Amino acid sequence: MIRYAVDGPVATITLHRPEVANAQNSHLLDELDAALDRADADDDVRVVVLAGDGKHFSAGHDLKEILSGADEWARMRATPEGKWRHEQVMYFDRCVKLRDFRKPTIAAVQGTCAAAGLMLACMCDLIVAADNARFSNPVARMTGVGVELLVEPWELGPRKAKEFLLCAETIDAAEAARLGLVNRVVPTAELADAARAMAEQVALVPPVTAQAIKESINRMLDLAGQRDSWRYHFMIHQFVSNTATALAASDARSKGGMDAVKREQAGR
Repeated sequence: MIRYAVDGPVATITLHRPEVANAQNSHLLDELDAALDRADADDDVRVVVLAGDGKHFSAGHDLKEILSGADEWARMRATPEGKWRHEQVMYFDRCVKLRDFRKPTIAAVQGTCAAAGLMLACMCDLIVAADNARFSNPVARMTGVGVELLVEPWELGPRKAKEFLLCAETIDAAEAARLGLVNRVVPTAELADAARAMAEQVALVPPVTAQAIKESINRMLDLAGQRDSWRYHFMIHQFVSNTATALAASDARSKGGMDAVKREQAGR
């Protein structure tokens, strides 16, 4: 479910589930984690590009897998403790690992970038967006609290983050650039080349210098409270997701509303 390729100093990791808009299931996240380890161990790799195959970057978590209990992680969610463990390991820890990855990372985003897809993209240091990219997080309407890591206040500012989440807005690429969510917007057909060109620019920086710059800026964010705010949000997300309202909504989806949720999440 992941394609991995190295060309010179650039490793490209591509989410490869285009038939489901690169929705993230356990298998994909395991392979993504292994691909990051592979890139980390390769001293010739200086920059990692994270891309999505097909029309969309990622429509978020694979709700079909979660609700069907298709694997051990999904079945673990039958209890609040198991759900906490699943989301801690597969979502929170895996995302923070990408955020703290020692080499610079660039997300190349096209089409739908929703909920956990947005969370994943925001773990990267830089984002290049195709002009057809759409950013959204409709999870509040599904009784979640904006998925496991609340990235929006840090990316959009508190006022816009509240509007984005509470109104379930969708932001196009131009607006995302205006708000500082993405670094560059390019024609859709040029996305891969633009991400590659940016990666080659970054690769000119000596690895130890690039790592120091990244760690210094991330440290600034930590001192401003980013990591602590993510931890607080994760805990409150767990509480709200296990309230009677949320559990009833989850039960309703599992009985027949799942396809509608998937269409809304993918923007279709």
